[in-house]
Amino acid sequence: MSNAILNKQPLGRLWPTLDPFLFCAHHLDAYPASNGELGVQAVELEEREIGSDFGNKDGFNMYHGEVVPGFPGHPHRGFETVTLVREGLIDHSDSLGAAARFGNGDVQWLTAGKGIMHSEMFPLVHTDKPNPLELFQIWLNLPAASKMVAPHFTMFWNERIPRLVHVDEGGKRTEIAVVAGALEGAQQPLSPPPESWAADPAHDVAIWTITLAPGARWTMPAAHHAKARRMLYWFVGSGLQLAGDALDGHAAYELDGSRAVELVNTGSEAVECLLMQGVPIAERVAQYGPFVMNSEQEIMQAMQDFRRTQFGGWPWKENDPVHGAEPRRFARHPGATQDEVPGVAA
Repeated sequence: MSNAILNKQPLGRLWPTLDPFLFCAHHLDAYPASNGELGVQAVELEEREIGSDFGNKDGFNMYHGEVVPGFPGHPHRGFETVTLVREGLIDHSDSLGAAARFGNGDVQWLTAGKGIMHSEMFPLVHTDKPNPLELFQIWLNLPAASKMVAPHFTMFWNERIPRLVHVDEGGKRTEIAVVAGALEGAQQPLSPPPESWAADPAHDVAIWTITLAPGARWTMPAAHHAKARRMLYWFVGSGLQLAGDALDGHAAYELDGSRAVELVNTGSEAVECLLMQGVPIAERVAQYGPFVMNSEQEIMQAMQDFRRTQFGGWPWKENDPVHGAEPRRFARHPGATQDEVPGVAA
């Protein structure tokens, strides 16, 4: 194994992460055609155990959804969720009053801070064909000084995500979508939520998706900060060479961030990777379900606060709101009267 690779771990149901990241889930669900009510068609749901998030019966999971798949209203405190939707749609609703339908390359970045409730439902809008869903949900920690900041809702539409398209000497193409961080040759970086660990460039947080065409080669530059840790997740494709060595399968590879490394697609199909990088927060982590703090006492306080305040309450009639049968993408920000839609400058 190349000395550019510090460690290798398997890709299970939940992918291994490095500080400042807490969690990475790759949801891949082969939902069938809709029943006309945004739920699944022609499948016996009574046999499913709600909350069995990764049973993958019939190729998909209902998670905690009873009619529409997804995650009905639930709380968070002390960290951020970054949701990258590669295919399919998500209906978001939260205790701030924000709502959105996003997907097909869009990214939602939500700072939970001192507390938020939200739901993430997966509406099946097509009645005449399958409704596949693929997404990454990443949990990014907040430092102690920011765990009780005000919650913040942010949308990054696919059309506005910076990209670098590299064509090598052989004419082969590599595309990098830059959700967080700066990459020379890509457009101006996006602005993370103001209280995010990623908002300070000195923390060198990067979230990139990398797609190499068959035969393509691209050199990933070194991290900007000497303390930044980086993990490369290889999850699609049949052949990948890194720093001159052939990798032996899909896995999470911790890399030496101080080194630039060349990636070469040696297979006959596209290779896809996810990169997550950042300077560690290096604080104690105490976690209980959807609460991430620095001590058990703070976890107990979070539970008490949620029971007492519901983190602002729930302004929706249902615990699992969905936003109609039309597949349009939109976001209604807290306090706004107009929808934000893709392709229109903010």
